[in-house]
Amino acid sequence: MPVDPQVLTAGCVRVDQDGAVLVVTLDRPAARNAQTPATWRALAAVGASLTPRTRVVVLRGVGESFSAGLDRAMFGPEGVAGEPSFAEMARWPDERLDQAIAGFQDAFTWWSRPDVLTVAAVQGHAIGAGFQLALACDLRVLADDAQLAMRETSLRLVPDLGGTGHLVRAVGYSRALEICVSGRAVGADEALRLGLAHAVVPREGLARAVDDLVTTLPVADPDAVRETTALLLGARDRTPQQQLAAERVAQARRLRALAGEAAPSTPR
Repeated sequence: MPVDPQVLTAGCVRVDQDGAVLVVTLDRPAARNAQTPATWRALAAVGASLTPRTRVVVLRGVGESFSAGLDRAMFGPEGVAGEPSFAEMARWPDERLDQAIAGFQDAFTWWSRPDVLTVAAVQGHAIGAGFQLALACDLRVLADDAQLAMRETSLRLVPDLGGTGHLVRAVGYSRALEICVSGRAVGADEALRLGLAHAVVPREGLARAVDDLVTTLPVADPDAVRETTALLLGARDRTPQQQLAAERVAQARRLRALAGEAAPSTPR
């Protein structure tokens, strides 16, 4: 089901389908693509609307920065127009506040689902929620001017949009702790060394590099990609023996599928 255009407009998000590739664009350049609850509702709606036609999703940000993170107006007494401020949310009952944060997280969790491959094209700043959004994707291509940072602790908050798990899995606990607690910027070259980036390219070549990468991704069989992605996503949570067992089960499904495809029709 297509996303309501009003939801996308309110969240400053654009979507463009090109065959099997869906391009999702953060389009609020005057605010460096700062995010609001409307942004998250739009992104969650995009994830909920995906069909089997889409095999690759590319995430971009218009302007100088990928995303400067949370709109700081949320901290003000009035908040963002049409949205509750943090001060107001803090007075909500526990269950309502928990549900609200869970709704925000819905904008971030679908990027790592196994039936699509997701690629973030990151230029300039990816701060806080921006960093977490990039981390949610399977692959990240960084411009050489990219600066990644978790600034939540300096705002007396925690990263709560899935970024803690993704960061630990990418760089390990100690480095993740240092990045989050210090709030320092991780430049593109360091991000590549740490495994936070698939590739680093000159700023002017970012779009072309992502397009070139995307052309290689849909070639593989979608079911095989889905099974492989699921194996990789679960690998850290399984023992070696459990991983081997999961590989056996997945391969058995693929062999049976192939045999079914290749088997001649039964004469009547």
